[in-house]
Amino acid sequence: MPKLTVDGIEVEVPPGSTVLQAVEAAGKEVPRFCYHERLSIAGNCRMCLVEIRPGPPKPAASCAMPAGDNMEVLTSSPMTQKARKGVMEFLLINHPLDCPICDQGGECDLQDQALLYGADTSRFEENKRAVPDKDMGPLIKTTMTRCIHCTRCIRFAEEVAGVPTIGAIGRSEHMEITTLESAVASELSGNVIDLCPVGALTSKPYAFNARPWELRKTEGIDVFDALGANIRIDSRGPEVLRILPRLNEEVNEEWLGDKSRFAHDGLRRQRLDRPYVRRDGRLHPATWNEAFAAIRARLDGRSGTDIGAIVGDQAEAESMQSLKDLMVSLGSPNLDCRQDGAAAIPGQRASYLFNSTIQGIEEADALLLIGSNPRWESPVLNARIRKRWLTGQLQIGLIGEPHDFGFRYDHLGTGGKALRSAAAGRNRFCGVLKNATRPMLVVGTGALARPDGAAVLAATQRLAELNGLIRDDWNGFNVLNRAASRVGGLDLDFVPGDGGADTAGMLSGAVDTLFLLGADEVDLTGLGEAFVVYQGHHGDTGAARADVILPGAAYTEKSGTWVNLEGRVQRSERATFPPGEAREDWTVLRALSDALGHLLPYNSLSALRRRLGDANPVFRTWDEVLPAKWHRSVPAGGIDDAPFANPVANYYMTDPISRASETMAVCTETFMTSDTRNG
Repeated sequence: MPKLTVDGIEVEVPPGSTVLQAVEAAGKEVPRFCYHERLSIAGNCRMCLVEIRPGPPKPAASCAMPAGDNMEVLTSSPMTQKARKGVMEFLLINHPLDCPICDQGGECDLQDQALLYGADTSRFEENKRAVPDKDMGPLIKTTMTRCIHCTRCIRFAEEVAGVPTIGAIGRSEHMEITTLESAVASELSGNVIDLCPVGALTSKPYAFNARPWELRKTEGIDVFDALGANIRIDSRGPEVLRILPRLNEEVNEEWLGDKSRFAHDGLRRQRLDRPYVRRDGRLHPATWNEAFAAIRARLDGRSGTDIGAIVGDQAEAESMQSLKDLMVSLGSPNLDCRQDGAAAIPGQRASYLFNSTIQGIEEADALLLIGSNPRWESPVLNARIRKRWLTGQLQIGLIGEPHDFGFRYDHLGTGGKALRSAAAGRNRFCGVLKNATRPMLVVGTGALARPDGAAVLAATQRLAELNGLIRDDWNGFNVLNRAASRVGGLDLDFVPGDGGADTAGMLSGAVDTLFLLGADEVDLTGLGEAFVVYQGHHGDTGAARADVILPGAAYTEKSGTWVNLEGRVQRSERATFPPGEAREDWTVLRALSDALGHLLPYNSLSALRRRLGDANPVFRTWDEVLPAKWHRSVPAGGIDDAPFANPVANYYMTDPISRASETMAVCTETFMTSDTRNG
């Protein structure tokens, strides 16, 4: 391992490290624009210049210089300071003085580094160049006269997103970053806004809305898919103005999907802000007491077997536990947290978790996708798969609908026939799995949310066992859930009790009173005359069918607990308050239980969270993945030959919030009506 000194501090770095990494290991800071630790080295901004002895009598670009034994690196010598001032002077030759109107103002790397490393005057008096702005789609606003050609956006699109639509034309002063007037067709395109060190690429929906120092910053968890990406919610007053990713190496690194980043404008539209009760076929505004009285009148004398509850995809653990406790007190066994009816084995965590963990993808050398489209179901997870594939050490097979995932794969078939062949060891990819050191299997809801889902689940478990995916130190069986509430709901056993009906049964008339907790992705046409109580935050499908509406809080408006697809318990803090008379869901259920005479035994969030820990010890952990015990699979009927359908038809509209978002509507029109996403 190379040993070198940085400003008199001796450091030892791994072989292959650069001088810049050695400087950071010594606790020193080096300015940079083009360098990013998750992208390839470009070495074109020259801001990271340092003096190296022994060596040539000129500064060296530390990002591209390999660290060597006995090097002496000087980060603040007169030569280094003069070189950095010169580079900064050149960078500012053509950069306009847009700080007063630039959305990057206050968060701009160029501002910060010009202050710390630049000169106080400029010697250039020539006119600045003007570059036409480029059309990069409905999410990215461009002001290309500010561009300093760091090429971070180009490298991100090529290397991480796998959509090489951003490039450069021209040379020297005539160089321009462009997409050739086409939108950036990637579900991760918004990340180039974070990567841009100047104001050349900014958020189009956020443009001119606020300055960063006006915003209240709250740590939260993304609920638009099951990955559980760590986010920062920036709000001003009652309004969420933007959402940014937070660094978490084990979950989302520093990336975020476009729906998670930009759909927040749907929080302002079609909101339920007061209770409603249906009278004479129409919904009328009501007080909380009137809404509770209507529910009490309906349930009076009714058997618990006639009552059911279905949980939506964005519910937090606190509200699910409260609803379950209420249903149990009413004597109802009809519970389900799976709107899509996906197969799972309650009580056996390994049957519904992403057991290899998200970070474990980077150890895998063989991957079989079954009935899954990770690019639309979880774009950040898909980027992690692509990251491993780019190393050349991951072979990928697919059973399901073909799609452009951003990586090459061996298409083995589309449905049940191919899966039966693989489960019997006759598929050509079985040899790849058996010979792999860290083999993985990922089964999606496109395969599990079918009438034969239980048989598919059993077959995939057998496939994992027969091909060596289950070992003492490795579990390669993974379920790619799409719903943020799914793992938490299964951990809380929010599933049918003895003799209880599941989602399909309840929607087919097995109950005459149905509670919907944010459940909007279900077909309610088969309910007939059933009485529906809808608790949620948007006037979507469930609210349109409801007889009583109880307005709840969206994910940014409550402190909640979510369990991501790998079983990691995470908590989100409240950023804003719910509108009007809407309240946090668990408090509504607590008040309803009092009105019904079945008072829930907790009055505070801390008491409710203790109840969660009693219900399942996993909720006593925090930001930790606990290995799940493997249970041998049990045969469960035959598998239909029908193809495994893509579970997501439109990435940009999958829930009430994104369906209410104008930004997502524009994205749908731009991308989903063309062939850019169909692979």
